Amino acid sequence: MSSIAAVVFDLDDTLYAERDYAYSGFAAVAEAFADRLGDPRDAAARMRRLFDSEHRPRVFNALLTELGLIEEFKLVTAMIEVYQAHRPTIRLYDDAEELLKKLRPEYRLGLLTDGRSSKQGLKIVALGLRDRFDAILITTELGPGFAKPSLRPFEFISTCLQVVGSRSVYVADNPAKDFVAPNALGWMTVQIRRADGVYSDQKPVPGGEPYQVIETLDHLLDLLSKLRPR
Repeated sequence: MSSIAAVVFDLDDTLYAERDYAYSGFAAVAEAFADRLGDPRDAAARMRRLFDSEHRPRVFNALLTELGLIEEFKLVTAMIEVYQAHRPTIRLYDDAEELLKKLRPEYRLGLLTDGRSSKQGLKIVALGLRDRFDAILITTELGPGFAKPSLRPFEFISTCLQVVGSRSVYVADNPAKDFVAPNALGWMTVQIRRADGVYSDQKPVPGGEPYQVIETLDHLLDLLSKLRPR
C-alpha cells in the first residue's frame, strides 16, 4: 500500500493544454474586435503564430503593430478583458481524464493553480472539474502575494484535504516555480513534461527540482506505488 494519501494537481498544461485555452481566447478576441482587426479567421491565425514566437508575452500589441494599428494600442486592455472573460473551448487531456477516474477512491484529490480567480474558474467549469476534487484552490483567492512559490497555498490545501505534506504529491508542469514550496514542505513532486507544453523547456530554479519527471500521466499510478516520504 502506498504511503501517499493525497494527489494535488496543477491545472494549465497538466490536466489540459494551455495552448488550447490561448487559441480559444484568440478566437473570442478576433470575433469581438472584427471591426478593427479584420477577418476573424485571419486575425486568430495571426495571433496563434505570434503565440509561438518571441512575441508570446505581448501577442495583442504585436498583432496591432503587424496590422498597422499602433494608434489603437488603447484596445489592448479591452482585448485582454475579452480574452480573460471568454468561455473557453478546452478539454482534458485523455490521460488526465482516465487518471482522475482511477485515483478514486484511494486518494484524496486536490487542484492548486495560480491565475486570476475568474479566469481559472471559467476553465474549471469548462473542464467539468468542480465535482472531481476534494479541494480546489486558485491562489489569488488567498489574497495578493500568495502565488507559487509561496508556501501558503500548499499549507492551505493540506488543511483542506486533511493530509500532511509528507503523504502528498504535487503534479505540475513548470519547474521554474511549481516545486519550490512543496519541496520545502516535504511533499513528493512530479513534473509532467508535455510535448506541447508552453513551459516544457523551463529549467528548475534552485530548490525547485522535481522528485520525478514523467511524459504522460499514465505513468503516475505506477510511480505512486513506489513513492515514500523523504
